[in-house]
Amino acid sequence: MAAEKKAYPLRISAAVLDAMQRWSDDELRSVNAQIEYVLREALRKNGRLKPDKAAPSADDDNH
Repeated sequence: MAAEKKAYPLRISAAVLDAMQRWSDDELRSVNAQIEYVLREALRKNGRLKPDKAAPSADDDNH
């Protein structure tokens, strides 16, 4: 079963958003999916996300 998704408004600088857009384009992801991927990886690397929650669902990559 896919993880529940919640909407969250995000204020982000234009420069960071532009960089995320370029990165997401390179990885064939939406900006939203790329931001979620980067956050998930940072949480995993810092031991803040349980291993069973770290794996992306099939829906995460291209939305």
